Amino acid sequence: MIGNPENKIGKNFERKEHTLMKKTMKKWMALFVTFLILCVPLAACTPESPPLDPVENITLVLDWTPNTNHTGFYVAQELGYFADEGLNVTIVQPPEDGATMMVASGQAQFGIDFQDYLPPVFTSEEKIPVEAVAAILQHNTSGIISLKEDGIDSPKGLEGKNYATWDLPVEKAMMQNIVEADGGDFSKVNLIPEYVENEPAALKQDIDAIWVYYAWGGISCELAGLDTNMFYFKDITPEFDYYSPVIIANTDYLASHGKASKGFLTACKRGYEYAAEHPEEAAEILCKQVPELDKELVLESQKWISPQYKADVDRWGYIDPARWDAFYAWLFENGLSEEIPAGYGFTNDYLPD
Repeated sequence: MIGNPENKIGKNFERKEHTLMKKTMKKWMALFVTFLILCVPLAACTPESPPLDPVENITLVLDWTPNTNHTGFYVAQELGYFADEGLNVTIVQPPEDGATMMVASGQAQFGIDFQDYLPPVFTSEEKIPVEAVAAILQHNTSGIISLKEDGIDSPKGLEGKNYATWDLPVEKAMMQNIVEADGGDFSKVNLIPEYVENEPAALKQDIDAIWVYYAWGGISCELAGLDTNMFYFKDITPEFDYYSPVIIANTDYLASHGKASKGFLTACKRGYEYAAEHPEEAAEILCKQVPELDKELVLESQKWISPQYKADVDRWGYIDPARWDAFYAWLFENGLSEEIPAGYGFTNDYLPD
């Protein structure tokens, strides 16, 4: 039987189309194989992208409510300096038992304390894993403030006046030292146990003299319009030019996280140097981060304290061993602390160059 001519034509067309598709597929396969041959060696020669370093979480516990002692931390957080070091830093306020115990227990890796508060830590029978790793201020900015009308222009002038004492042994010993160094009789100073939170209000009432850190308490009095006298401990007794405040760290964390520790202090350095060079902008950042603060107080305080972050050193955070040891030697000689070996309780090893 003769088939339909149209069917023959159709089948021939299908055979030709099929043959053409097979040839086309062979060409594409050849091209694909060539592509693989060329590309696989290149891929093999291309180095793998290194895995991203995991973000290190760090907790920093302050010594008190946020103030201009802490500005560098908030600047480092706001401007991304911590992030640049691969760090996620959480800033918290201290519990009732203080920042040092939180750092010692490992609940925080870094914290803020004062050299004069650390002797019990360094002389404890049970070794407490804490040491100072940076000085926030280069000099002790604390001293005694009073109304100018009361005539307390030197420590001897405290005779017969009401001094608000924290009733701490080291504090009272230091007060006795400066009064007697000025030729005064410390027994004639009226010690009034009172914790002062509002310096201007206290000076206007029953308190004649208060131990303050000028950057906050002194500036508060200025803004209140008070005419005051102020003398500094460091200007009377050289041993009292200790470091106040300092950044402390958990020593176990330092040993196991050296890179992160150096990164943390590198970011802090950048934050404090920025605050030193740009006090107004730094004050704005602090107020943005902690909006409950008094903006006027923060700004004026920042202007005063910014030069103190580095003062007379080139390297932010540096702790002078001689000055560190001198204060502890004075405490030991006056029976206020057990002996602390020279060079103990601090390190400059984690500071950036």
